[in-house]
Amino acid sequence: MNEQLQQVARIGDLLRERGWTMGTAESCTGGMVGHLITELSGSSDFFLGGIIAYANEIKRDALGVPEELLIAHGAVSEPVALAMAQGVRRVLNVDVGVSVTGIAGPTGGTDQKPVGTVYIAASSPAGDAVRHYVWDRDRAGNKRLSAQAALDLVEVLLAGSLASEGGV
Repeated sequence: MNEQLQQVARIGDLLRERGWTMGTAESCTGGMVGHLITELSGSSDFFLGGIIAYANEIKRDALGVPEELLIAHGAVSEPVALAMAQGVRRVLNVDVGVSVTGIAGPTGGTDQKPVGTVYIAASSPAGDAVRHYVWDRDRAGNKRLSAQAALDLVEVLLAGSLASEGGV
């Protein structure tokens, strides 16, 4: 089993321990986080599904991201990433939501948000967390790094919440 599958297995164990489920809300990764999770046989025990919210209208209409956040901060921003993670929890009725929104490239960057800018958020009953990255790879590399960072954030959030409650 490769390292990524081992990580997904650890995430699954942490979720099962709590009786929690998870879902994804992905923009620039186009479903890659969900793909990585479902590479693990048995992931249906904890992974219920995902929403690929590439367009702002889908972020707004399917995930409930407030239009005001999209206008004020742009789709690639901390508030939108957090709203996406919270929205997927609500829409899919899962305990943990993870979201990714960013500019994979090679086009779409600005001076304020260059290509490679990504925000990843995770939301759970134990709390919320958002991370910001600026990757320097090509489109495929930026997507891979973002999907991996999303798994990393979920694992850290779950391990920290369990440890703080006397768990793992």
